[in-house]
Amino acid sequence: MVGRERAIELLERVLRLTEADQVEGTMRTRENYLTRYANNAIHQNIAQSDATLQIKAVLGKKVGIATTNSLEDEDLARAAAQAVATAKLQKDNPQFVSLAQPTPIAEAKTYYEETAGLTPEDRARLVLDICRQADQAGLEAAGAVSSSINELAIANSLGVRAYAPITSSGVTAVIMSPTGSGFAEASSRNAADLNATAVGEEAIARCQANQSPIDFDPSEMEVILSHYAVAELLGYLNYMGFGALPFQEGRSFMAGKLSQKVMDEKLTIWDDGLDPAGAPMPFDFEGVGKQKVVIIDKGVANAVVYDSFTAHREPGKRSTGHSNGRFSASAMNLFIASGTATEQEMIAQTKRGIYVTRFHYIRPIHPARTIITGMTRDGAFLVEDGRITSPVKNLRFTQSIVEAFSHVDLVGKETRLLGEFALSRVPMLKLARFNFTGKTAH
Repeated sequence: MVGRERAIELLERVLRLTEADQVEGTMRTRENYLTRYANNAIHQNIAQSDATLQIKAVLGKKVGIATTNSLEDEDLARAAAQAVATAKLQKDNPQFVSLAQPTPIAEAKTYYEETAGLTPEDRARLVLDICRQADQAGLEAAGAVSSSINELAIANSLGVRAYAPITSSGVTAVIMSPTGSGFAEASSRNAADLNATAVGEEAIARCQANQSPIDFDPSEMEVILSHYAVAELLGYLNYMGFGALPFQEGRSFMAGKLSQKVMDEKLTIWDDGLDPAGAPMPFDFEGVGKQKVVIIDKGVANAVVYDSFTAHREPGKRSTGHSNGRFSASAMNLFIASGTATEQEMIAQTKRGIYVTRFHYIRPIHPARTIITGMTRDGAFLVEDGRITSPVKNLRFTQSIVEAFSHVDLVGKETRLLGEFALSRVPMLKLARFNFTGKTAH
């Protein structure tokens, strides 16, 4: 690791390399470690280490960017010159006003020695725990255990100075038999929180229930979404509508609908980079301190998230600390408020529906209406008269997320933190309507 002192000193040196009107330097270091396994055995270990430094040079309303993965003086000087040269070739961007101004940055726990110190042997023990369970059940396990140590440091010529070390870890398991599969995962900034035994048990139980799925004719029907499925839908909803840029350009489902009811009142969705129940990150990719933003308040469209570029496009707006580093804003620390229902209560209150473990191959069709299509995976189950009666072959769906989230029957009381670098804490959901449009042969 470079460390706070050296990282800031390095960026300050970068700021002096150019006579641009404004300059921003962003340094990222990465140490990524991955242990992959399949057929109940480890088959790959990966260790990757890299550092990148991005220089953004501003000449009036022209912006140029250059990146290098060398921190040597001559290479930094070359990148700074390239950023200026690139800026000179740009057309004026009339909507660009300025780089970010300094803001207060709160303390947040982002680094854990338990993750930084995770060894290949430690990862192997987590894999062994899952593979041993699968072998005893006569099943095959595949997946990965990952850990990473990152540093993010940002400085600009207006006085921004920000630094954070960041750790992440995760474990995934896909359990397979000749006639079915099951899935589970866990993620945390702190590897000590990972429970491989629980992940293995969940995936094995799902696989054992998902044997010899029946053919099923799809239709619009009730659906129970596991935590994994909810997190996937939330991620696409964020991508299509929570940022200020699609909102300003009329591409967001929230455009023109602030203060209006857009979802079921049982849903409240917010972003909070300082909440320790999520994956804290105290500042964004411009070095602006994170603010909590309630995006959906009891079903009502309340706000979108901003970076400095999009904030400057609206009078009176300020960055909420959500730059994704690409002249746009994204929510990176999402939460859905929990409810009171258990998984069994959701099943018991379903007349006829589908329990979905997770989705895959999701593609947006109409972003402004949040219509997506995709498939179920690793366990879809028919629920009839309050009980699971049979696994079904994977189904295709075509559905507006906002429309689906407008008919919420129940919200789960247990939440899970899912993802890796950008994590979301979500409950299960039972929805009254979900449009299944096709089926597969498997």
